[in-house]
Amino acid sequence: MNGDPRLYQILKDLNISYEFYGHPPAPTIEEARKYWKDIEATHCKNLFLRNHKGNRHYLVIIEHSRYLLIRDLEKRLKQGKLTFASDQRMNKYLGLMPGSVSPFGLINDTSKHVHLFLDENLKKSMKISFHPCVNTASIVILYKDFEHFLKWTGNTYEYLKLYD
Repeated sequence: MNGDPRLYQILKDLNISYEFYGHPPAPTIEEARKYWKDIEATHCKNLFLRNHKGNRHYLVIIEHSRYLLIRDLEKRLKQGKLTFASDQRMNKYLGLMPGSVSPFGLINDTSKHVHLFLDENLKKSMKISFHPCVNTASIVILYKDFEHFLKWTGNTYEYLKLYD
């Protein structure tokens, strides 16, 4: 299976079952939509951001068809000026490459540095999908299992209304 073998072991240890879908590289939402069309789950857009000083990093997760302007996001998150984090920062904190951003990368954040902002609408999902740390696959898990995984990571997270 494509993806980080440690992730699959962690899911097994947490008793989280998943559906695996291998596909060609899908580094963008537009490309991924081609492969998600028959997968019944909430598919997500994952934005890895940093604050102006570069000392705080955030993973923002929203439903994949939603669009957010950075300025609007800055107002909602109340974290000051935000920019996309560099590839080096993404690799340092999440162990991921661009086009593969996923909350499953939190398995690599041993310092629990990254804070998550999740759109509150995601709570309505029965199932949710993410890349398993590479963009050549998607895995689907129950939303309640996703929350179990988030608690296991030890990273801080909160739900917010990220769009109207």
